[in-house]
Amino acid sequence: MRSSLRQHPLGVAGGLLLALIVAFCFLGPLLYQTNQTDVDLVNAAVPPGEGFPLGTDTNGFDVLGRLMAGGQVSLQIGLMAALFATTIGTLYGAIAGLAGGVVDGFMMRLVDIMLSIPFLFFVLILSARFHADAVSLSLVIGGFSWLVSARLVRGEVLTLRVREFVLAAKVMGASRRRIILTHLIPNALGVIIVNITFQVADAILVVAALGFLGFGLTFPSADWGSQLASGVTYISADYWWLIYPAGACIILTVLALNLLADALRDAIGRPTHSTSSAGSLS
Repeated sequence: MRSSLRQHPLGVAGGLLLALIVAFCFLGPLLYQTNQTDVDLVNAAVPPGEGFPLGTDTNGFDVLGRLMAGGQVSLQIGLMAALFATTIGTLYGAIAGLAGGVVDGFMMRLVDIMLSIPFLFFVLILSARFHADAVSLSLVIGGFSWLVSARLVRGEVLTLRVREFVLAAKVMGASRRRIILTHLIPNALGVIIVNITFQVADAILVVAALGFLGFGLTFPSADWGSQLASGVTYISADYWWLIYPAGACIILTVLALNLLADALRDAIGRPTHSTSSAGSLS
């Protein structure tokens, strides 16, 4: 019997933590409004205290408000990249798994070739060559992350395609498009949902790494990685409040997503194939 999320206290804790982080990033600015556009050198590098709970950075931006704004961007990029990658990878893997034979071999060799390309190196080149914004970063990250989704879905489809309901659909004359969209992908949703959760966490780490290396979003936009890089720059000046809050946000978000993904993987288990009906063809 499949276990429920309630039997995974760490997963529940991860879900609650993620909900708190999302509320902090998207609802927090409604309660704690700050100016994250105009530089205020008069209040630059102010330590935490009255008026600035987490102090200000070297441009005079309120660190607490900056964390909220950076979290919005980081979460949005992570989600968009994960959805983009999962959509492409799911369709690609399903087509390869259903086709089998030479077509499957050729398609998966392309995946192997792309996986051999250093991901971060290629993203750094693109980020340096083109203007980085939330959409472009999402597309670039998702444009490489789909390879993992393709392998996972392809493996699931290889198991599903020999099931009775898929064979019955073929006998009844269902097209490959209908078999993929109606029978294979819905029965692989367990794998897909878990993979999305992991990919959001991975995308957030990539965004943080790019921001830390100076190839993230451009001013006045900010993400947690760029905030962390700014803090490290001034670590010799003992501006600790520029380092630890951003680092804590990254760690807690990735931890919450991974705990939730692990719980979902155990709770969902392998998909139930008998629920699809080959007789639903039209």
